[in-house]
Amino acid sequence: MRSVRCVVVRTAKERRRPDGSYIRFDENAAVLINEQQQPRGTRIFGPVGRELRDKRFMRIVSLAPEVL
Repeated sequence: MRSVRCVVVRTAKERRRPDGSYIRFDENAAVLINEQQQPRGTRIFGPVGRELRDKRFMRIVSLAPEVL
């Protein structure tokens, strides 16, 4: 069995941001990535959190239709 790496881009559980606000999505979602931290696909559906920019997942942020 092979392991697969992924980045969680949306969670139904709320997450607190440093400014004190909370972000929560309707569903959980993840993006599969390779060893170089790049997405394996070329399409991302739905919004992603802006925390991905802080974590240096710029390719995922650029492919997403909306960053919240």
